[in-house]
Amino acid sequence: MRKLLDLYPSITSFSNLWAAAQSAQRGKRYRPDVLAFNNRLEAELFRLQSQLRAFTYQPGPYRRFQIRDPKPRTISAAPYRDRVVHHALCAAIVPPLEQRFIRTSYANRLGFGTHRALRHFVRASRRHRWVLTADIRLYFPSIDHRLLLEQLRHLIGCEGTLWLLERILANGAEPPCAIDVFPGDTLLTPLERPRGLPIGNLTSQFLANVHLDGFDHSIRCLPGVEAYLRYVDDFALFASTSEPLQRARTVIERELAELRLRLHPIKSQIRRSGDGASFVGFFVRPGRVRLRNHNLIRGRRRLKCLSRGLAAGACSLEEARASLLSWNAHLAHGHTIRLRRKLFAGLPFAAGLP
Repeated sequence: MRKLLDLYPSITSFSNLWAAAQSAQRGKRYRPDVLAFNNRLEAELFRLQSQLRAFTYQPGPYRRFQIRDPKPRTISAAPYRDRVVHHALCAAIVPPLEQRFIRTSYANRLGFGTHRALRHFVRASRRHRWVLTADIRLYFPSIDHRLLLEQLRHLIGCEGTLWLLERILANGAEPPCAIDVFPGDTLLTPLERPRGLPIGNLTSQFLANVHLDGFDHSIRCLPGVEAYLRYVDDFALFASTSEPLQRARTVIERELAELRLRLHPIKSQIRRSGDGASFVGFFVRPGRVRLRNHNLIRGRRRLKCLSRGLAAGACSLEEARASLLSWNAHLAHGHTIRLRRKLFAGLPFAAGLP
């Protein structure tokens, strides 16, 4: 694939920034920062355009907060004007770069997603006797900026676009949450290399896919591997016997080490497909797809919050039902009819659901 050239003029065009503002405010237009920006929309967009074209644009500080979903995560919320820039950037670079991705990379892509990944996993579990499920430890906080920028320079030949990407990456660097040492490192190397993509950024979701694209192409072609799929940092390999998967695990560890990443020591296992395996929040056994316990606990908390919000007048019946319908659609991808009947029994906003 040829390098992408002359992207920056289209990124910084007023029409692209205008469209980016419409995308960034979707579902958030009544928030105070969005209202303030939209109150002076044209002036703000012209100001952004001027800063981008003069290469004086400086991203603002993130607002960071903790969630437990189900494990503790730090979410980083960029200022709204920066989110407009993220949308403008992705509108230009995502369509051409996404053409490189393998068809079984399911995360953060239009028309793909969790449920399509789950269906592929279920089909592969029926066809193949052995499965290697794996997870990259602390993937987003561990992404090395130097390596990611090298990958981007191989793909993009537009200096303005690379400057903007570097600015966004530098603003999102996080202090290392764990010190990982790789071959050739000195004691200071882990502290000298900036790393980390902020969870919650539109750019982070796409760049995380770019970072593992070469890995995807390499691993899916390993001898004996009959099926491969990935969702963000969770991936699965299938084979008729366990030996190709054991060899593949060695290659995977080496390939990830070159990216300064490591496998999760507990979540990476080789199993018989008939014994079942976990993927994207479900436990899959031939003939049975069950919701994992931590997702069930999260769902029960969600229902309690909806019930309390409805009773306190914090949300309307329509809002509570819309939220429940979304979760019900997710659960429906597993064999959960009895579970849903039990969970939704007696809820006033669950009328008509199973």
